[in-house]
Amino acid sequence: MKKENFTLSVYTENNIGLLNRISAIFLKRHINLDSMTASQSEIKNVFRFTIAVKVTEEQVKKIVLQIEKQIEVIKAFYHKEEEIIYQETALFKVDSKLLFEERQIQNVIKNSNANIVTVTPEFFVIEKTGRRREVEALYHKLEPYGLMQFVRSGRIAITKEKMDISTLLENFTEETV
Repeated sequence: MKKENFTLSVYTENNIGLLNRISAIFLKRHINLDSMTASQSEIKNVFRFTIAVKVTEEQVKKIVLQIEKQIEVIKAFYHKEEEIIYQETALFKVDSKLLFEERQIQNVIKNSNANIVTVTPEFFVIEKTGRRREVEALYHKLEPYGLMQFVRSGRIAITKEKMDISTLLENFTEETV
């Protein structure tokens, strides 16, 4: 079977140690995570992990079943690329003198639809939100100028189709109150 990019949405209680147990599921299978993010979901007291991996569909189905065996996991889903809307955010820290000495850097920022979020006498920070390939393209354009720092978030994603998880989550929160 061919490996594809999948995004997992895992709805959970917020308990200590859960992140470790979820990552161990991937470790046991020798599967590398492309990214993992965690945040509050749309339902109070329910958190969401968004995990990006490149595996076969058979593997991702088994992973979802294993994740759902964790006591704190309410529900887990996997999504194909075409089923979701997703983004990443990156911050680039660059020496401030380049902003004035290297005029073409301003064009790189503008043409990349990036934003300058702060400027100090020592450095300026550029923010870029988009698909991973867009963030990486800007990285490669800025790299010759010398990056002082670079950081990229993990994937954040929502589904294009309505998910019935909201009803399940609302019932869960009513039961725990």
